[in-house]
Parts: sequence; structure tokens; C-alpha cells
Amino acid sequence: MDPVSVGLLAALAGGVAGEVGRQTWTALGALVRRPFGRGGGQAAAVSSGEAELTRLAADPGDQTRAQALSTALAVRAAVDEDFRTGLAAWHEQAALVRAGDGAVTNLVSGGTQNGPVLQGKDFTNVTFNAPPPPPSSGGAGASAADSTR
Repeated sequence: MDPVSVGLLAALAGGVAGEVGRQTWTALGALVRRPFGRGGGQAAAVSSGEAELTRLAADPGDQTRAQALSTALAVRAAVDEDFRTGLAAWHEQAALVRAGDGAVTNLVSGGTQNGPVLQGKDFTNVTFNAPPPPPSSGGAGASAADSTR
């Protein structure tokens, strides 16, 4: 399993993504607080991740704390099969929050845009009342209908 993204952990601790993000953070806390599963003999030598989770919640902007939590989760997953399974399931659910981990790439190219160009991420229910495009000139792109006007 891939390590949990430091950016995702910091974002969740900081309260991004509204209710979905809060539920995802709460679910991680519940998972971390579960007792060690199989391989419990190693539990004393490995952090449950609870202390790292608490420290990150206290200062969500601290990337070092987010990295410490990511490392604790990875180590525990390596020694605790039940936790690894739970963490993998949690990670799939967290995909709703991490979609692209916040990365946005906008590219506008290919000529003149005759109307609004909106750049950003995850737009919904957006409408524009823009004027129609200017009429084409009688050049090579003119249609037969244009020549009869």
C-alpha cells in the first residue's frame, strides 16, 4: 500500500472539504484508536498513530507533524494486517477528498476565446450570459449561408 499523502493528512486535519473531510478525519481517528490486530506482539514497539494524529490536529499546518503521522500509519500497516486492510479501505474513501490532492492545471490555447474563460477546480452550477460571438468575416471560413446575407 502506498503511504498516505502528507498533503491529504494536513488538509483533513485543517478541515478542508467540509462535512466529507470532517467525516474522513473522524474515520481515520477511529481506525487509529482500534487495538492492534494480528501480530499484536509487535504492538509495543510500533506507534498506533494516535499521538501523531493528536499532534497534527493541534497544528494542521505543520508538515513535519503530517509526515510523522504518514510514517506512523505506514509502519503500523506493515506490522498489523487488520490495520492495513482498514487503512486501505479508508484510503479509498479518502479519494473523495483528495481528488488530485488539490493540484489544478489550467491551459487555454488555440486561438481567440469569444466568451468567458473560467480557470480553477471543481465548478458546479455555473452559467454565463455572454453575447454571441462576433460574425465571421467573409474569408475562407465563411459558409454559403454567410454569402447570401
